[in-house]
Amino acid sequence: MKRITVLFVFTLSVLQSFSQGQSLQSDTLRKDALNVFMESSDYIRKEIPYINYVRDIKDAGVYIISTDQRTGSGGTEYTFFFVGQHQYAGMTDTLSFVASPDETSDVTRQKTVSTLKMGLMRYVAKTPLSKYMKISFTEPLKETVSTDKWDSWVFRSSVYGFIQGRKTYRYQYISGNLSASRITENWKINISSNINQNEEKFILDDTTILGKNSSKSLSTLIVKSLTDHWSIGGTARFGASMYSNEQFTYSIMPGIEYDVFPYSESTRRQLRILYTIGYTYENYIDSTIYDKVKENLWSHTLSASYEVVQKWGNIDLIVGYSNYFHDWSKNNLYISGGIELRIVKGLSITLAGSAAMVHNQLGLVKKDVPVDQILLQRKELATRYEYFTSFGLTYTFGSIYNNVVNPRFGSTGGGGMTISISN
Repeated sequence: MKRITVLFVFTLSVLQSFSQGQSLQSDTLRKDALNVFMESSDYIRKEIPYINYVRDIKDAGVYIISTDQRTGSGGTEYTFFFVGQHQYAGMTDTLSFVASPDETSDVTRQKTVSTLKMGLMRYVAKTPLSKYMKISFTEPLKETVSTDKWDSWVFRSSVYGFIQGRKTYRYQYISGNLSASRITENWKINISSNINQNEEKFILDDTTILGKNSSKSLSTLIVKSLTDHWSIGGTARFGASMYSNEQFTYSIMPGIEYDVFPYSESTRRQLRILYTIGYTYENYIDSTIYDKVKENLWSHTLSASYEVVQKWGNIDLIVGYSNYFHDWSKNNLYISGGIELRIVKGLSITLAGSAAMVHNQLGLVKKDVPVDQILLQRKELATRYEYFTSFGLTYTFGSIYNNVVNPRFGSTGGGGMTISISN
């Protein structure tokens, strides 16, 4: 019995020593791993375990900025910008992939991991962990590319609806959409039709308040690329809206656009200036406050859009002005945008909002709108301005590393503290 006990203790000691040796080696490798700053999910941290996910950009040897934008097929192009700093200063890369509209989220995240792995290799190659890396190619290449029988055209349709209710309230909504698009390097064509209808009912004792609304539209956008900075095109729209007092309306607005930065850099930065001018016909449901039932209008619009994505955050800003030629006092000046900034280590702030000076409501109904329809927002009302604001503040501190994934009880949070304020 004594011999068995001694043997058991000896075996346990050997296993413990082996385990500690492995732990020590693993810890040494972890200390030598590449420090990376990027937005990462649990899946990414599990699939790419050979880097350190740090919480502050100043602690990173490489930081990754990710952007996405819609493609002509209705999918999404994801772009990753790899920027080295400290000992990796001067090493930069840009990698991207396209997720088709019918791909599942699992396929998209697999492509994301694959792209990140490829982008990280040149940085990992300069660390002691490089000798443990293996590179393989799994898919045979075809010698030719098949011809697209659809000639880049993509068609999409959808129907959506819901019903919500209780004893004193009921709301039902239904919408339908049919679209076609063709996007190439030289042309951008979008055709879209929409139908929306909703009904809201309140039952208060013996009183029933009913609000209905519906809208229909058919819109077309055609754009021709001229250079890497200039484009021409235009929009056409046909529609009707109970809310806007439109029995039938159509407009044709040709325009020209200039991007200060090349369009090829659109995922990182844009400064687009767009001017449009055109004609609108309005056939109103009810007589307007200007005693109009039908109207022919000429107008123009000038707008500027600025977007930039950098390591310190991102900015998205739009400023625009429009007016009718028959009366320049009938105009609209608007601004909208959002800013996300990293102020100092662990502290970031988000601001978003929009505001408009409104002087162009030509379709307002002349007759008095019932109070219940005002409260249900079933008719457009006169206003001189409108605005929306929001802000958020986030502060995080603690360990700079964020490598561990623990899904137990559905919680993925690790160490540190987060304080959030939003409005």
